[in-house]
Amino acid sequence: MNRLRQPRTIALVGKYHSPEIAESLRRLAEYLHERGVSVFVERETAEHIGRLVDLSRWVTCGFNDIGAHADVAIVLGGDGTMLNAARRLARYCVPLVGVNQGRLGFMTDIARDDMLSCMDDLLDGRFLRENRMLLAAEVIRDGREIATNMALNDVVVDKGAIGRMIEFELFIDGEFIYNLRSDGLIVSTPTGSTAYSLSAGGPILHPTLTGIALVPLCPHALTNRPVIVNDSADIELRIAHADDPRVHFDGQLTLDLQTGDSVRLRRSEHTICFLHPPGYSYFAMLRQKLQWSERPKG
Repeated sequence: MNRLRQPRTIALVGKYHSPEIAESLRRLAEYLHERGVSVFVERETAEHIGRLVDLSRWVTCGFNDIGAHADVAIVLGGDGTMLNAARRLARYCVPLVGVNQGRLGFMTDIARDDMLSCMDDLLDGRFLRENRMLLAAEVIRDGREIATNMALNDVVVDKGAIGRMIEFELFIDGEFIYNLRSDGLIVSTPTGSTAYSLSAGGPILHPTLTGIALVPLCPHALTNRPVIVNDSADIELRIAHADDPRVHFDGQLTLDLQTGDSVRLRRSEHTICFLHPPGYSYFAMLRQKLQWSERPKG
């Protein structure tokens, strides 16, 4: 991890419709302003949270302007808020800081009560940089590209709303791997390995690993298990048979598929830069969030 240069312009992005976040965002904006920082508030955040607290003194702008002008973006919310901001800002290489206002918060590692004290370290350049990979996806129908997207956590192809399995073929670097009937397949980055993939029995991958996890959902095969491939792999899922197949990007964006469609995945050329406060430890975070070493109460 590398140290951060001192930021002079900071953008704030918050979870919508939350009174707690509204007050935290107002306090943070005022604190940064008092420290001589130029503060932007993301436009949709201001539109929603501005109904709860007065944000009229701050400049509001869209993600494109944040990408062009901000040295750092601070995200107040949970992992869902961070995922949205990360995808929107990925091509701009704006470092992201997460203040946890949600539940687990694997990517938003600063507690709300520690928010202001951590800002001193941030403004003095004492935060640590960590790069995370993204997945780039394209959907092919009848030989034509119909959609593209990115994902920081995972891309999931599943059976949709119909209560029966999907059948698909998996190819890696053009080589046929298997034909599988299941509820779907999770293609996860190391960042996403503590999300849906973990719930489906996938392994936890340290963020520094260069790997992609392929995790089946309820496979109709006793021997089918998660597989880790190199992040240089080209992955393709071809829908062989399904009634209502869908593809999901970070669990936030969804596209309906058809039998015969292909979803092609590879490592994105873009990366996400997370900033962590001094003393941050990935394994300490896992120990806290997953309650490792906790003694049973009885």
